[in-house]
Amino acid sequence: MNFKPTFLDVDTSYPIVFLNFEDAQKLGIESNDQVVLKIRRMKVRSFIALTKKLVNKGSVGVGNYLRKRYSFEENLLNIARAKSAKSFNYIRKKMQGGKLSYTELREVIQDAVNGNLTNLEMAAFILAEEYVGMTMEEIEHLTKVMVETGETIEFNRTVYDKHSIGGVPGNKISLLIVPTIAAAGLFIPKTSSKAITSPSGTADTMSVLAPVEFTPEEFKEVALKAGGAIVWGGRLGLAPADDIFIREVERPLRVDPESQMLASIFSKKLATGVNYLTLDLPVGEGAKIENRKNALELAHKFSQLGHRLGIKVVCGITYGGQPIGRCVGPALEAKEALEALINGGKNCSTSLLEKSMSLAGLLLEVSGKSRRGYGKDLAYEIFRKGRAYLKMKEIIEAQGGDPDIKPEDLPVGQHKAVLKSPIDGYIKKVDNEKINEIARKAGAPKERGAGLVIYGKQGHKVKKGEPILEIFAERTTKLNDAYELALTLKPIAIEGMLLDIFPEITT
Repeated sequence: MNFKPTFLDVDTSYPIVFLNFEDAQKLGIESNDQVVLKIRRMKVRSFIALTKKLVNKGSVGVGNYLRKRYSFEENLLNIARAKSAKSFNYIRKKMQGGKLSYTELREVIQDAVNGNLTNLEMAAFILAEEYVGMTMEEIEHLTKVMVETGETIEFNRTVYDKHSIGGVPGNKISLLIVPTIAAAGLFIPKTSSKAITSPSGTADTMSVLAPVEFTPEEFKEVALKAGGAIVWGGRLGLAPADDIFIREVERPLRVDPESQMLASIFSKKLATGVNYLTLDLPVGEGAKIENRKNALELAHKFSQLGHRLGIKVVCGITYGGQPIGRCVGPALEAKEALEALINGGKNCSTSLLEKSMSLAGLLLEVSGKSRRGYGKDLAYEIFRKGRAYLKMKEIIEAQGGDPDIKPEDLPVGQHKAVLKSPIDGYIKKVDNEKINEIARKAGAPKERGAGLVIYGKQGHKVKKGEPILEIFAERTTKLNDAYELALTLKPIAIEGMLLDIFPEITT
């Protein structure tokens, strides 16, 4: 049956719609039953709540959960009883340690895209990946079926790309790498994700400078016009199951299984015809990868999967034991990246510039633009001469932003608080996980002006009373919460020259 949507200011933690009792009786639906909503071209599962007064007959009440996630452009919303998905049997098989075939995985992914799986069933699939794992053959199949169930874009030219597995706060390096590579004459149409566990994903940061949501046709036009782009992959319809899993399971549960991460990255790259890919694998305490041994094992898997899919992969194992750059949060990171581009790297954070140019250098070498071992030098030359900034202006303009935007124009949170050093000493550690937690508590990434500025990294000398961390928020309540959390967590450890006393002095 078709119903007229009525939007209700009701917040829930799961999809739910409200039906009049009489309409529900006609459909044979009871409270807490599951239905399938046809929203544009998508099918979305939802629970039902029954009411006598909240919505009239012929109308369906739509709460904020669904309204925030989907576009209700049609005047009528189709509702049908949900059928049990056959693919859940395959999810159960994976939960019990079984290996899934190409056909079985295709049914799981197709059902996820068509709205035939509940959030709980999708969570079961993702958690089975997390705790049972997948073989490389399963990951290859998963990648291919994720591509097949979405849009693909043909650029008809050699495509280069860079991707980071994330996990390190402040990792806005794509905003430096993409224009550097494009300025070298290589085509780099980068699709990016929004944050899953961090305070800002690449798409979150770029959205401060220019629109990032495009249709496949618009994306193709933008990228070909500027020679590169930085856009959000979620609107493109590329491997849509990936965005569904991220939105409905991975972000709420803050999980990112290795097999799903591999399939997620490569499905988006395969869908846009990527030929050469540089992968950033940060290593260190608080990063997703804790040591170089694990990083090399993961790099081998990336290379192996790339070979199976026809993508040339080169992995850069980078230091990820503390934040990259000085800023964390969408607007603050965009500001830091723009300042680096405008100034050609002068007064830029060493970690931000060195990491960006090193990874850009790998792409320049694999492309043949530079001799082996000299890619970073060429990247630095392009960046310092301002060619990357000029290219970034082209990209921003092509995406519909203001190419002349200045760092001081970017809207950071107006509410601020500063943490100061309690002693004279040296910064011993900046904790990634604690920095992430505080920035998210301040409101990042949803509130783009929220975030942190870090005034010193490991080894930096500080004096008592000097600022070591500044918190920005768009709301005082968020600022207070983040400040209290920072006082509790102590994300920046400072050590004096006197480490301990023995024996204890008594008087």
